[in-house]
Amino acid sequence: MNDVKDKLIVALDVDHASRALELHEALCECVGTFKIGMQLFTAAGPDLVRKIVSRGSRVFLDLKYHDIPNTVAMAAIEATRLGVSMFNIHAAGGGEMMKRASEAVAQVSAREGLARPTVLGVTLLTSADQETLQQLGISDGPAQVVRRLAALAKSSALDGVVASAHEIKIIRDEVSNPEFVIVCPGMRSAQDQSDDQRRTMSIGEAIRAGADYVVVGRPILNAADPGKAALSFHEEIRQAMMNGAAVNQVTA
Repeated sequence: MNDVKDKLIVALDVDHASRALELHEALCECVGTFKIGMQLFTAAGPDLVRKIVSRGSRVFLDLKYHDIPNTVAMAAIEATRLGVSMFNIHAAGGGEMMKRASEAVAQVSAREGLARPTVLGVTLLTSADQETLQQLGISDGPAQVVRRLAALAKSSALDGVVASAHEIKIIRDEVSNPEFVIVCPGMRSAQDQSDDQRRTMSIGEAIRAGADYVVVGRPILNAADPGKAALSFHEEIRQAMMNGAAVNQVTA
């Protein structure tokens, strides 16, 4: 997965299916995957997911499942049947929940001849910080929590994690498998404000650090020309990939 377009995920964080489809039409040639989260899914439902998939685009279903193992496994089956390319569950739900979801996806994919989606564990939301953890009675810092949850996700047969770019190196050190996917949400360009994302980096920094995918929302959605904004991120990703390749050649 080395194509610039494929690394970019655009978050369709809007409240109407019509607006989501307008954005998809404007961006489908320059965006690899479209993220449908809780707001849009609640407003438009699974039919919108099917429509975007039917148009040939990949969908990241960002509903962060977190419930008893059987309930999450059943939801994972339905996500697979929707045809999404990836979806996520909260790693904090525990090993049994994640294992049951992964097994359910593998079984339904094989039984019904479906493409198997990438299943990701959400480590720690980028809006969470040390104060947030203390409110929950957790004394460890974000880095320790993410390290532990990433290891649990890997041992529970998940394909990767959703994490802040600040924790990429920690995850790569903990999980040696280079195929373990890291998706970094809430990304900005170096010039953008961070809004409510507390633990984030610029998109170029994240790619250089080793992110497989970067998720961008408001900087593209709120732009006067979303397509042009997306292409500006292409350039930032391309430069970061070139710099990373150059560093690898030097250190090899």
